[in-house]
Formats: sequence, structure tokens, C-alpha cells
Amino acid sequence: MVDGDGVPYDSAWPVDRERLRHHGDVDAQPGMLDFAVNVQGSGPPAWLRDRLAARLGELGRYPSAAEEQAARAAVAARHGRASDEVLLLAGAAEGFAMLPRLGSAGAAVLQPSFTEPEFVLREAGVPVTRVLLPPPYTLDPALVPMSADLVVLGNPTNPTSVLHPAERILALRRPGRILVVDEAFIDAVPGETESLATQSLPDVLILRSLTKTWALAGLRCGYLLGAPDLLARLNHGRPHWPLGALQLEAIAATAEPAAVAESRSRAERLAVHRLAMSARLRSAGVHVHEPAAGPFLLIHVPDAELLRKRLADKGIAVRRGDTFPGLGPGHLRLAVRPPAAVDRLIAAIHDVGL
Repeated sequence: MVDGDGVPYDSAWPVDRERLRHHGDVDAQPGMLDFAVNVQGSGPPAWLRDRLAARLGELGRYPSAAEEQAARAAVAARHGRASDEVLLLAGAAEGFAMLPRLGSAGAAVLQPSFTEPEFVLREAGVPVTRVLLPPPYTLDPALVPMSADLVVLGNPTNPTSVLHPAERILALRRPGRILVVDEAFIDAVPGETESLATQSLPDVLILRSLTKTWALAGLRCGYLLGAPDLLARLNHGRPHWPLGALQLEAIAATAEPAAVAESRSRAERLAVHRLAMSARLRSAGVHVHEPAAGPFLLIHVPDAELLRKRLADKGIAVRRGDTFPGLGPGHLRLAVRPPAAVDRLIAAIHDVGL
């Protein structure tokens, strides 16, 4: 079906704010083998823990403007940008929460994708057009209504693991339109292929997260890259000291050249694990959506909810997929894990059946 702009939509997928707010951490209880959450590892590497621990004695004072500037400068150098093109965030989720400040008269959100941007825009009363990309979930700029003055998409996209070509994303640019690209998972792509982070464009905002690669979900660290005037609009009204000393330390530390090199190595290792995991799943009779570029795989099985519950009974958590607009009751998302964890998953699938 199409709306008045000729844009595909799914009348069987109504706006359900509770489903839009469902995230993978709900599916993973303590002690379970976690394929539901895309964080890599149980905590940050030792060198990063040591950096953070060294700052604990300073928590009795407020973060200084110099510390904030140093972190911004580190991020700017990492991406070849100016410091005033960086806005530090208490997690990428804070960046999404800021989007209504752009004053959109009509936003387009590409789905299936991370649902938080659609949720916050709707909660703020911004008119939202949900643009559903049909399988294989590749980007077609012609599907986005010309009337949209704000367009939000992910690259690579959660949960489909599709990596959109940069030139196709840039084809969404229009006079009077702001383009927001969620690159929360692109540091898990070897070489950060198709990233727009190094391009200084007046109408493009790039959102980055440190949560996944560096296992910092509990610390809430991220940043936006974009034109200074856009960042100023997003930053307007924030409280004083929006980030603490440990957040600033983590952002600065993971932007340093040695950390960027480690991130690249992690991405290359993850790509190997993803290929191996995909092959194991297919051999078990599971349909895997490919090509995949992110640290997760979208799968389809006859009864995803039944499989999810049976795996949970065996202590294995997987992420339900039916809360993503455009996906159905047969979809699940699985975080990419090392071979030993995949062995347990495959054994459990064989045991409980599809």
C-alpha cells in the first residue's frame, strides 16, 4: 500500500509506542547467554577500565570546560573535523531525544530500523512518515517523500545488518531537509566503509555510540557530528555539566589513534565471527538475511516467539524482531558472538527444534 506521497506503508503495522520502546536488554536476564544485546563483551578492555578507574578520585569535583573541550578535540581529530562540529552526548539515545529541537514539520523515518528516533519524534508531536523498506531492505531514495524536512536512517541498519552505500544516502539530500544518519554500529564495520563521519556537510548529522564496541552501555557515551549551527540547535536547553568526568574520559580515550586501531582489529575479528555464525545457522536450517555488515544477524524461522521462549528456558537470550516496524512474528535478531557461544546456540536450536 502507499500513502498520498506514493510512499510504502504497512497498515497492518500500527503505531504502538510500547513496541517502539522495546529494546534488547529486556530480553536478556542476568546469567543468560546473551545474543539479544549487541554490546561486545561484558565490559570495557582492561586499559580502558584502568583509565576510568584512575579518575575515580576526582569525582568530588565538577567536570571542567577544559576536559569537555579536550574530549571534543579528540573526537574531532579522529574524524578530521573541527571541534565545533562535535557535540558530546550521554549516549546516542540522548542524541535521538534532541531531534525534536530541529523543529521538523514532517519527518521520515526509514524502517525496519532502531525505533527510538520514531518514538521520540512522535512523542514530541512531530508528524512522522514511516517509510518501510521491503526485503532485502536496501535504500531507495525515491521512497522517501519529498515533503520530509527531516530524514532519519541507520547505517548499518539495526536489525537488518544492511550497509547502505554512502552515495545512496547522500542522494536523500534536498534543499531545506536535514539528514540524520545513525552510525552507532559502523565502527564494527572493517574500515568503517560507507561512513559519512569525515564529511562536513551543512545538512547532515552523524550519530555515533561507544556503547557497543567498547562495552560501555552502563556509562552512556556518544556524540554527534555536524554543522555548528545544527549542533547549537540540538544543544539548546541542555543542563549544565551534561556529561560526567568518566564519560568525558571514555570519549577522549576511545578517540585516540591506538584505540581506533584496536576498534579496527575488533571489527575485522567480528566480521570473521559473523561469517562463521551465519554459516552455522544456515546449516541448522535457519534463514539468515544477507549480506550482513553489522555486529548482528537478522534471522527468520517459522515461529520466532516459540523458539525465543524455548531458548530462554535453556538460558539463551535472543532479541525478538516483531517490534521493529516492517518485520513479522518470524523474525529474530542475534548478536554476533564467538564460536564457543555459537556452539551452545546451535546445540540448543537442534535440541528444541524450529
